Amino acid sequence: MSEQQPTNTLDPNKWIDNYADYLFNYAVVRVNNSDLAKDLVQETFFAGLKSAKNFEGKSTERTWLVSILKRKIIDHYRKINSKKGQAEVRMSFYDNGENEGRWLEERVPQSWGNDAAKSIESAELQETIDNCINRLPEKYAMVFRMKTIQEFETEEICKELNITPSNLWVIIHRARTQLRSCMEENWFKK
Repeated sequence: MSEQQPTNTLDPNKWIDNYADYLFNYAVVRVNNSDLAKDLVQETFFAGLKSAKNFEGKSTERTWLVSILKRKIIDHYRKINSKKGQAEVRMSFYDNGENEGRWLEERVPQSWGNDAAKSIESAELQETIDNCINRLPEKYAMVFRMKTIQEFETEEICKELNITPSNLWVIIHRARTQLRSCMEENWFKK
């Protein structure tokens, strides 16, 4: 058996022209913040340059860059989780027991790979999450997006929407409960 020879190569000089728009669109959908998406794409290009020697040519250049970007997005959410604490940013699919508060970090696939099935499943998951958020009552969806996706501070949200901090946390709790139910029904029971 002969080992498959790599067929793809890297050309960092063409990354911005060939992939910047695609990577930006990919990131902005997942973080819902254009400035953050730009930063993540820039970090992806830097990481790609630093690890170019590790590129084995088994995937396309774009697939390889997307896998780096996915890692950057995951790292971003892990970072905000550690900064703001579990109560503020984690979507909890478990109400109690040893799994309480766990979802984001513990359910992230450790190896994204490069096969099409994983990419399709990831896109379907994102679509399901978006659909579930869109099914929330308008105020719940707005508060949830502002707090967990757009990273507004509690005080900013309360001032903008003229609500109290305790009301905000009730809304966040109810939104998470409804999201959990929606995801269990539309994703986990597939």
